[in-house]
Amino acid sequence: MEPNIAKAVEEFKKITAHLQAEYGRLQIGRANPSFVEEVMVEAYGIRQALKSLAAVSVPESTTLQIQPWDRGTLGALETAISNSNLNLNPVNNGTVLIIKMPPLTEERRKDLVKVVHQHAEHARISVRNARGTAHTAFKQLEVNNEMTEDDRHDAEKNLQNEVDKVNQEIEASAKKKEEDILKI
Repeated sequence: MEPNIAKAVEEFKKITAHLQAEYGRLQIGRANPSFVEEVMVEAYGIRQALKSLAAVSVPESTTLQIQPWDRGTLGALETAISNSNLNLNPVNNGTVLIIKMPPLTEERRKDLVKVVHQHAEHARISVRNARGTAHTAFKQLEVNNEMTEDDRHDAEKNLQNEVDKVNQEIEASAKKKEEDILKI
């Protein structure tokens, strides 16, 4: 495979992995540790991600349990989650935080579907940017007489095949996430 195409394909893999991570952070009524792991907590004089201060588990499908490594940070964790714009109310029982995920309303589900489509569109834009970078590299190789015009056209055609594959993957992923959100 042409090095510039291989580089673009690697970029496509990063884009789809990022898209899946973004989808994982969406609250769809089921508890998911990734939903709170990146909440920034003020502890020990610095701001750090919740996942570096506590273990997050899912004892039930709609419940998150946050077990701090140090009980002294329990209050800071509770405050950070309450002050985040995640609309969650943690319950502090003295040793762990328990968070019940609120059920989704029809309106919230529709809003989440819009967010899913926005994430998918951002991924498609990133794919187009990576494709543009590869096209520029092909043209530069042609100008430097390191690639013929026919080779450039073949490389662009092969690149477009890869772009089409990743766009289909993005579309399928968005459709599946939409179905998950709308399923009651």
